[in-house]
Amino acid sequence: MSMISAQQAWEVLQRADCLHSPGRVEAALADMAARINQTLAGTDPLVVCVMTGGVVPFGQLLPRFQFPLQIDYVHATRYGKKLHGGQLQWISGPHQDPRGRTILLIDDILDEGTTLAGIEARYRAEGARELYKAVLVVKNRPRQFDVKVEFAGLEVPDRYVFGCGMDYKGYLRNIAGIYAEAESK
Repeated sequence: MSMISAQQAWEVLQRADCLHSPGRVEAALADMAARINQTLAGTDPLVVCVMTGGVVPFGQLLPRFQFPLQIDYVHATRYGKKLHGGQLQWISGPHQDPRGRTILLIDDILDEGTTLAGIEARYRAEGARELYKAVLVVKNRPRQFDVKVEFAGLEVPDRYVFGCGMDYKGYLRNIAGIYAEAESK
């Protein structure tokens, strides 16, 4: 992958198509949190941030949860600094024993599904009692793995998207809305 500068990333944002405004993202997060509160209340869950993209939705959802919980994180990636995924690489975690626990994985996007499927398989193999997945964005595309997401926020077309935790070549995870690289005209 060719590296880009911060200025080049900013220029991509200026030309990008806004798929979901910050307001729509906030409404989706509120809706997700309400459904998660209803489902996980009383389960003493271990809420797991899927790094790195999941850090933004995780941080925005966590204060909305109205039940006692513990947190953890995992960092498994297929992308690194590339645009297309390869073999799943475990960088860190899990750090807390999931045996007998209700697990909620929070990630930024369900794209191909390989990373989330691999993380789910590991938690199940390590004895999680129940496992739920929450993603801010579901990309409308065919998937190699049939990954069921119990709590999804928004849908996007099969385009290169960024913002709200999703990056553009390492930049723009901090952008409040969800954007797609401008289509060639």
